[in-house]
Amino acid sequence: MLKIGITGGIGSGKTTVCKVFETLGIPVFYADTVAKQLMTADPILVAGVKDTFGAASYTESGQLNNQHIAGIVFNNQLELDKLNALVHPAVFRAFDQWSNTIPYTVPYTLKEAALLFESGSYQMCDKTILVTAPLALKIARVMERDQVSEAQVKARMDKQFTDEQKAKMADYFVQNTMDNSIILQVLELHQQFLSL
Repeated sequence: MLKIGITGGIGSGKTTVCKVFETLGIPVFYADTVAKQLMTADPILVAGVKDTFGAASYTESGQLNNQHIAGIVFNNQLELDKLNALVHPAVFRAFDQWSNTIPYTVPYTLKEAALLFESGSYQMCDKTILVTAPLALKIARVMERDQVSEAQVKARMDKQFTDEQKAKMADYFVQNTMDNSIILQVLELHQQFLSL
């Protein structure tokens, strides 16, 4: 079974693209959503976070203390790298476990991850898709969706590879602009993947 990685910068619309693939019966592993769940569900990850960032990383009820973690990793690349070094392997393990539950009759699966290239997880995929959109459109989408300022969006973008960097590593592309139909692009890719 083919494993296709799909990524795109914040606000590019990669989740929307994934939803179209799901309507075609293609299972999607949402790495960022799973990562949030694993922060409290994966005992190895929880122990690693506590060891690295202290017992205050979790509340008494076992919930992640987001304020504590954010206070440490926000604007501190070294500490953020430490957190990612704990989270990414947990997500890799979860992806392997998830992949083993997919029936052999499924032609391919998608792994959606914001940091597909940055984390190295693209190496677990046979092919990759990059979803792109104009910068101004991405910023406007995220500002509206997350109720944040333009400066906050740009700060998040600075933590990811640029579209140009990602494009050098991607095999396929979906252009999420007003002029291009996502559905038609996904249908075309779907046919290509079925023929691989």
